[in-house]
This record gives sequence, C-alpha cells and structure tokens, in this order.
Amino acid sequence: MAAAVDVPSCIQLLRSCGAAAGRQLHQLLLKFGHVPSSLPPTNAVLLMYARSSPLHSRDARLLFDEMPTRNCFSYNSLITALFKSGDLHGALRVFRSMPDRNTFSWNAVITGLTAAGVLDTACDLLEEMPVKDAVACNAVLHRYVRCGRVDEAFAMLKRIGPQCNAEMTSSPWNDPFVLTTVVGACADRMKYDFGRQAHARMVVTKIEIDSVLGCALIDMYCKCGDLDSARRVHDGLKHVDEFSLSALVHGYTSCGQLHEALCLFDKVENPSIALWSSLIGGCVPAYHGDAAFVLFVRMLRSGMLPNSSNCASVLNVCGFLGMLKPGQQTHGCALKSGAVNDLIAASALIHFYSKCSLWVDACQAFSELRHHDTVVLNTMVTVYSNCGRTDEARRVFDMIPSKSVISWNSMIVGFSQNGQALDAMELFCEMHRLGLRLDKVAIASVLSASSSICSISFGEQIFGLAIALGLQSDHIVASSLIDLYCKCGNLANGCRIFDRIDDPDEVLWNSMLIGYASNGYGHEALELLKLMQSRGVKPSERTFVGVLSACCHSGLVEEGLRWFYRMKEDFGVSPSAEHYACVTDLLVRAGRLDEAVEFIENMPFKADAISWTSIIGGCKAQGNEALLHKVSKKLMETEISPHSSLYVQLSSTLAAQGDWAKSAEIRSMMRDRRISKNAGYSWIDRA
Repeated sequence: MAAAVDVPSCIQLLRSCGAAAGRQLHQLLLKFGHVPSSLPPTNAVLLMYARSSPLHSRDARLLFDEMPTRNCFSYNSLITALFKSGDLHGALRVFRSMPDRNTFSWNAVITGLTAAGVLDTACDLLEEMPVKDAVACNAVLHRYVRCGRVDEAFAMLKRIGPQCNAEMTSSPWNDPFVLTTVVGACADRMKYDFGRQAHARMVVTKIEIDSVLGCALIDMYCKCGDLDSARRVHDGLKHVDEFSLSALVHGYTSCGQLHEALCLFDKVENPSIALWSSLIGGCVPAYHGDAAFVLFVRMLRSGMLPNSSNCASVLNVCGFLGMLKPGQQTHGCALKSGAVNDLIAASALIHFYSKCSLWVDACQAFSELRHHDTVVLNTMVTVYSNCGRTDEARRVFDMIPSKSVISWNSMIVGFSQNGQALDAMELFCEMHRLGLRLDKVAIASVLSASSSICSISFGEQIFGLAIALGLQSDHIVASSLIDLYCKCGNLANGCRIFDRIDDPDEVLWNSMLIGYASNGYGHEALELLKLMQSRGVKPSERTFVGVLSACCHSGLVEEGLRWFYRMKEDFGVSPSAEHYACVTDLLVRAGRLDEAVEFIENMPFKADAISWTSIIGGCKAQGNEALLHKVSKKLMETEISPHSSLYVQLSSTLAAQGDWAKSAEIRSMMRDRRISKNAGYSWIDRA
C-alpha cells in the first residue's frame, strides 16, 4: 500500500501549498502509513503547519507529539509554530527540551523572543549560545536600539565581544548588518570611542565597507563632530553613491560648515530631491534659517518640486527662529505642490504656526488634515488649550487611540492654564486610577491646579504621591509645591521645602521670592534676592516681577522704583507690561496717582487692563473725581482693553459717586463692544 503514494512529490507539494491542500496531503500520507512513522514526510507536514496561520499551531503540536523519532528540524518547526501563535513559554520549553541544538534552533528562539519584546531573556540566551551567530546578535542589538536601550546594547556587546572569534567568516563582527547596527547606535548616542573601535575592527579584519556601512560610518563621525574622518570614509569608498554623499553633505551642513557642503553638492550635475533634502535638512540642527530658505528657493528655481521632507525642514527652522514670512511662503509652496497633504509636512506646519503663536492658523492647518497620528493630536491638544478652546482640546484628546503620558500631561496642563482646576484634578485622578506612569510634569501641573483654587489638602495628597514616586526633590515639583503653600498662606511650609533643596535653580528662587512678596514680606524678599545673587544665580524677568510685587505690597516705593530702573541698566532685563503694571500699582498704593497716570502714558506700549484698573481703584479710594472722569473719558474714546473687570470697576465707581449717567454709558459701551462680565464664583477648601 505504501508504494501507491509518491512520497517525494508529496514532500515537494507540502513546501509550497496552503493549509487546506496540506491537510489533504497529511491525510493521504497518514492513510498510507508514511506519517508519522517516516521522518522526512512528517517533517514536511510539520513545517507546512508551522508556515500556515497561527491557528494551525495546535495541529503542529499534535503531530510533533505523535512522532516516534525527531531531529533538529522537527523541533525547529514546532518552535516556529509556537512563536507564530504567541506561545512564548511553550516555544522556550520545547527549545530547552531539545537533545541537540543547531544554529538555526538558537537563532529561531532568540529572534522569536526579540520580536515579542522579551529582550532580557533573548540576551541571556545569546550569551549562552555556544557559537555566536550574526543573525541572533543583530536581532537583539537592533531591538535594543529601537527600544532606546542603547546603553544596554553596548553593555551586551562588551560582554559577548571576547567570546566571538573575529577571524571566522561567520563571526558577528564580520557581518555588515551587525556592524551597521552597532555604528548606527554609536551615532545616536554619540559614542565616538566605541564607534572608532568598531571602525578599527573593520580595517583590521579587512571587511569591505559597502554603501550602507559607509553611510553609517559617515553619519556616526559627523554626529560626533569628526568631519575629517567622515570625509576619509567617503573618499575611501570604492563606489560613491548618492546615499553616502547625502550623509556627508548633511553632516557638513548640520555642523555649520555650509561652504564645504555646497562644494560637494555643486559637483553633482543633476542633484536629486534626496540630496536637496539632505542639504536643506542639515540647516535645521545648525539653526541656519536664512540658509535653509535660500537653498529651498534655489531648489525651486532649478525646476525641482519640493517634497514633504524639505518643506518640513524649512518650516521647522522657521518656527524655531520665528521667521514668519519665509514660513508662510513655504506653506504656500507646499500647498501648490501638494506636499502639505503628507503627515510629516502637515505636522511641521502646525508646529510652525504654534511656535509663532498663530493659534488660529495652526487650528486651520489641523482642520485640513486628512490623517492624524499621536504626535499631531498631542500638539493640537496644546494648541487648542493655548487658544482657550479646552472643549476642542478635550475632543482631540479623546480621539487619541493610544494615549501616551504626553497626551495626558498636555490635557492636564491645558485645563490648569485655562482656570479649569477641577477638570485638571479629575483627569489626573483618572490617569492615576488607570495605573499610568506619572512623571514630574503631571505632578507639577496638578499641584499648580490645586494652588489656583487654594486646595491645600488635595495638593498635599499629590505631594505624598510625589514622595512615593521619588520626585519630591525634583525642582519643577518643589517649585509647584512652594507656590501652593505660599498661595494658601502657609509660608513656613514653603520655606521648609525650599531649604531642603541642595542647589536651587532660578525657578525655585523665583517661586520663593514671589511667595514672600504675595504674603507681604517685602524686606525678606529683598534679602532673598541678595542671597540669590551671592550664590551666582542671575535674576531674570520673573525675578523682578517678584521684587516689584514685594515692594508694592510692603510700601517700599523708592526701593521699588530703584529696582525697576536698575533691572535694565545693571541686569540687561527689558521691562515688560507686567513690570510696568507692578510699578503703577506701587505708585497708586502710595497715593501718587498723577505720577502713576504719567508713568502709564509714557510706557513704550499700550497699557493693559491691570494698569488702568489699578488707577481706577486708587481714584475710588482717594476720592479723586477729576482723575476718575479723565480716565473714563479716555476709555470711552479709545478701545483700551476688552477685559471686563476694567469696565465693571469703572462703572461701579461712577455709580458709587452718584454719576449714574456716566455709569450707564459705560455699561452701554460694554454691550456695544461685546464685552461680557465673567460670572463670579468662590472656592473654599477645608483642610
């Protein structure tokens, strides 16, 4: 009966057929007694099941268990089937049970575990592997690098390196893929010495450096700043192609040597779009905004249509340097060429408008997108939050399929910055309930939300959580906690937190200084400023807001004026609207109203609502009707500010003095200008 079946033909068919036909052949071979008694046809059926859908891994297991004799091929096929079905532990058990293992066995289990993300076990097996193979080494190395665990990849290399015989042809150190991965990792982490050692090994063992490996070496040397070595690698290549040339051009440009890059570039008769992209893209890390735009224009004039890569490069550098007009022109060009429809260019466009604070344009660019990814959606959460459109920000947040920590943090910060403290706190609690990783940004943001409503009990719970996470000494967290205690009037606890920090940075000094100021400790704030200077910390714009506020709350008029004029002369800090508002309030509180009005009118920019509200409050307190009417006339003639508090206070003050006609006129003007009064609310936190 056995002779009725052509076994070699069946084996040949099993190598290429699908599961349905393979089952029929399995039944035929089973019927005539060739399976599972004979090893070659049984192995062919086993391999067919292993290659098929993961659903057939059970069939492979059953057949394997029925086999009276097995060899390495049998075990390897079953291991492949189990990995395909996701049974990692089963595959590892089968591997451990093998009487003999060949190189394929080791490679199969190591690459299978690596693909599944079980890197530590795969690395242990690689070290256990008797003769290290290039396939297994490259799989583990590549995965380490892709996961950002580059330092662990280098540590593994140092451990297994002495075990590899570099003279053998099959050694991992002679494999171009392994070497390319190693050199690429050196480039990412700028491990110059390690990269040079890898290159030296290639020279000693006389490995031919092909285009791919050459590109990796050039990129590594350029990123590490050794342009001479990069040029030598380029000049030593047997066949210089566009990829290696692009790597060198990009390296020269990104290191600020645009002239050398152009000398290489100009030798090419008809540069491709990839070469143009390398030249323009290199201007981004070097912050050569003007050069990037000039090269972009030159490319267009040569008749080359822009792609998403070079449009994105120009938009990124324009956004970073605030080059509005060139960026808008690039946007127009991207629209004409259709490059803006690509997600890379569209994302760069949104970032460009965001960096330029053109939130409406950023929203418009987002609305025209056909596809989104997590990075773009995270950006739009921030954009909508900066526009005050938190409902749209929350809608975009809910659209994100796989929310990262950045997604959650962006939404919490958005709620906190827009006065929606309860929403920020609720979202943080939801994040905590889901067991997501909480970082210093999330902790600091929710502490800021707590301080905005003086919820000290909730804030202290968050601080307890920060201690559990080991974040209590982080400067951002500590600064937010100091702000919370000081806003809640608990200055002593704020000081204790500040004193525990070994080397406070500028942000922490400013938080403590503003804490003293807001609680009326003007002299202590000025003493802290002197201590800050003695520690070598340079006062910033924010520092002087605290200093002027401290003088204002403590009646230190002359001291405050002296610091205001010194900040520009001695520290090079240009006064902002907030500094002018502090000085205005300082003069008003001292009863020097005329001087305060003169100070406002001589400002280099238009006064904001805070300054004029302070003047109106001073007029009301001192009964200065003449000045009050002068201010009201000025407000009615020019649209100074759309802020409701200014007009409401003016109307109320005029009404209190019996000038009902003028008060009604102010209210009417609010309606005409569509200025609505925000509804009042209160919050009491009983700790």
